[in-house]
Amino acid sequence: MPETILSDDLTQLPEPVAPSCQVCGRVNDLLVHAGPVPGEITALLPPGVEPAAETSQICTNCVELFSRAKTQIDSHRLIFEQTDHVLPTPLRLDADDRFTGRGVTIAFLDSGFYAHDDLIKPANRIVAYKSIFDAEDDRTSLETTDVASWHGMMTSVVAAGNGFLSGGFYRGIAPEAKVALVKVGRSGHIPDEHIALGLEWVLANKEKYEIRIVNISAGGDFEQSYLVSPLCRLVERATRAGLLVVCAVGNAGGAPGHPVLPPANSPAAIAVGGLDDQNSLDRARRGMYRSSYGPTIDGLQKPEIIAPGIWVAAPILPATPTADEAQLCSELNAAADADLRAIIESHAGVDRDFDEARSLPAPLLRQLITIKLREGNVISQHYKYVDGTSFASPIVASIAACMLEANPALTPIEVKRILIDTAERVPDVAVERQGWGVVAPRKAVEQALVVSGRR
Repeated sequence: MPETILSDDLTQLPEPVAPSCQVCGRVNDLLVHAGPVPGEITALLPPGVEPAAETSQICTNCVELFSRAKTQIDSHRLIFEQTDHVLPTPLRLDADDRFTGRGVTIAFLDSGFYAHDDLIKPANRIVAYKSIFDAEDDRTSLETTDVASWHGMMTSVVAAGNGFLSGGFYRGIAPEAKVALVKVGRSGHIPDEHIALGLEWVLANKEKYEIRIVNISAGGDFEQSYLVSPLCRLVERATRAGLLVVCAVGNAGGAPGHPVLPPANSPAAIAVGGLDDQNSLDRARRGMYRSSYGPTIDGLQKPEIIAPGIWVAAPILPATPTADEAQLCSELNAAADADLRAIIESHAGVDRDFDEARSLPAPLLRQLITIKLREGNVISQHYKYVDGTSFASPIVASIAACMLEANPALTPIEVKRILIDTAERVPDVAVERQGWGVVAPRKAVEQALVVSGRR
């Protein structure tokens, strides 16, 4: 009888097979055993793979990815149901494209600036640059993409950009206006004193650069009566000197207390709140952005008028991580499925999520692209959509530039009166939140022409 040999060597026994995810195919221990797979996930399964009737094997990474994509798609569904892109501001407000701010200079007081292509190409419309922190006006700082540059770049381009990088599509309402850029901050809060120094410079140079309008997308130090605020008194002096001062009212409307701070609380300034039109041309969909509102400490109505304060197309600061990510997302979004992995590999290090996901099936990569576009508010490699009354204010400044092009003889008080008289009320919204309503560029310019006797 042959001898039976027993061995302790188990290396030849088959190893247990780790389960794999039915969606991405990755082998791991982080599997979700759920009931019937939702139809949205079923659509992501490779051809020929049928999920189990009662249980399914989906890894937590895929569940998280799908959940993030669904959240982004659902949250933006109403916004993009009429069109798959953000609408340009002149179209949303029905601006009269015969008037483009020609011959008018708008000064911007902000934390910093960048000489964006939409302002300098094909012709440079930046007529002046001043930093209150430097004795010399060194324009090379306009080529620096530091953290302080993006806000002022956006406000100035929202008003006066010509859409050079979008073929003219994402232009402002005053795309031929000239701009004077005044740096009054570095980062974070801009104090009253710095805003005042910038406004003093504008007053001293308004004739030299033909400045008619000043946009201030910055709040002051604290709530204060305009009767005792030095900054508000300076706004009044600027108005008497012929400057129209347009101010963002602030974004505190969603919090307890919503004070309107200097300089926006000045009765001489036009204080601008935010409209949420849901990226639509349908006026019935208009609602309010979370703007600050009055009455002010002096009992004044602020804001006087509102303009789009969300879903506003604005430029991305070039040569920054944000710009690199937007370029990658835009390139992927336009690419064929077969090219996705190669594109991600050619941009290695730009976005960690894409680096880690490059081996996923194309349907899952499409989910990730949707997430990144929506989470980053990306329109294209050059533009994103932004929110805040910081951007509602320059829209009003751009409309004023068109009014002054139509009638250069208008005084600041007359421009303000026309903007108020032609504004369109939003139904069922309290007066203290919207003032006299939404700016109406076409009506405002027509009224300016009537005042001048021109048609």
